[in-house]
Amino acid sequence: MASNCSFDVVSEVNLQEVDNAVNQAKKELAQRYDFKGSKAEIDLDKDEIKIAAEDEFRIKNIIDIVQSKMVKRNVPLKSLDYGKIEPGSGGLERQIIKIQRGISKEKGKDVVAAIKASKLKVQAQIMDDQVRVTGKNKDDLQAVIQLLKEKDFGVELQFTNFRS
Repeated sequence: MASNCSFDVVSEVNLQEVDNAVNQAKKELAQRYDFKGSKAEIDLDKDEIKIAAEDEFRIKNIIDIVQSKMVKRNVPLKSLDYGKIEPGSGGLERQIIKIQRGISKEKGKDVVAAIKASKLKVQAQIMDDQVRVTGKNKDDLQAVIQLLKEKDFGVELQFTNFRS
C-alpha cells in the first residue's frame, strides 16, 4: 500500500462557460422590452466582465441577468468579485466584475488553518494558487473534504488530483 495519499484543493472557473453565459445574457438584453432604446452593454475581457448602462438600476438588472445565466451554466457565483459602480463616459454608469481564479494566499492560509484546527492527521501546504493536502489515511482525507465543504471561505472550492 502506498505510504501517502493526497489531493489538491483548487478554485477553478471554466472560462468557456463564462463566455457562453455572457453571450446568452447579451442576447436576452437585446430581446428585453425594458432595455429597448437604452444604452446597455456587457463585455467579457479576459478575466473581467464590464457592464455599462444608463443608471444603477439597469446595471443591477443586467447583473441579475448575467447571474442567472451563470447559474444555468454551473459557474459558481462566488468566483465573481463585484467592483464599485462608477460614472463612465457618455453619461453611462459602469461596473467591472472580476473573475477570480485560484485560491489567494490569504484564503489558502484560512484553508490550512481550518485543516490544522480539525486535529486530523494530515498535512496541508499552499502551492501557488492551490492547497495540497497529504495524509496516510484516505478516511482522514475524506474527512478534510467534508470539513472544507461545510465551511465558507468566500471562494468556490473543488477537490482534484486525488492520489493514493
